Amino acid sequence: MKKPSVAAIALAAVVAPAAWSSGAVRAAVKVQTVDYKQGDTTLEGRLVYDDAKQGKRPGVVVFPAYYGPSNEEKEDAERLAKMGYVAFVADVYGKGVRPSNPKDAGAEMGKYMKDRGLLRQRAVAAFDQLRNNPMVDTSHLAAIGYCFGGAGALDLARSGAPLKIAVSFHGVLALHGADDPIVGPQAQEDFKKEMSAAHVNWHLVLYGGAVHAFSEKSSGTDNSKGAAYNANADKLSWEAMTQAFKDSL
Repeated sequence: MKKPSVAAIALAAVVAPAAWSSGAVRAAVKVQTVDYKQGDTTLEGRLVYDDAKQGKRPGVVVFPAYYGPSNEEKEDAERLAKMGYVAFVADVYGKGVRPSNPKDAGAEMGKYMKDRGLLRQRAVAAFDQLRNNPMVDTSHLAAIGYCFGGAGALDLARSGAPLKIAVSFHGVLALHGADDPIVGPQAQEDFKKEMSAAHVNWHLVLYGGAVHAFSEKSSGTDNSKGAAYNANADKLSWEAMTQAFKDSL
């Protein structure tokens, strides 16, 4: 593993299926559909930025959860744009490949979890698309990911990409539900050992009473299901990511 110069942060959640909204974006935030390539595969990402801002600014790649790009990632990209970043929502599966149910989403995700080389290539393709944008300050780049997207964010870091920070939301650790039954204590220990062995400046924060999907409102509030929204953990984890970006970017 190449030594990534990142701080790795994560939180556990599952993003529910949703379509990209076609309505006008708020204020000066712009959302542009971008076709790009990885090998012979056409991918469809979303570039999100505030056109009222001038000059170069830090860039953030947003890796979606296992349903692929959804309104959840779009909304977070808009929040990042309002904070002064250029955000690029990656597409790992390919243009038009948008699973609509858990079975199909799991099968699609499984292809890339079994072929981490391909996942890394898709992650690097999205990263290159972002850093080649003239609005982006290429010395200040970050990646975040949701659930399956957490693997994309960390694999991008593992590739040796020049990231300042990788924030993995959902499934690969750091901002994490203490009671998560899906990504439990052993996975947390494995993460800590890997990051320490790579001499990465990593942080793991556990939120008491939170399970998987604690940032996803559509998950309901029943912890017994193993995935449930937790407003406090959602708020605190986003604040932790925001502070990490301020410190790093």
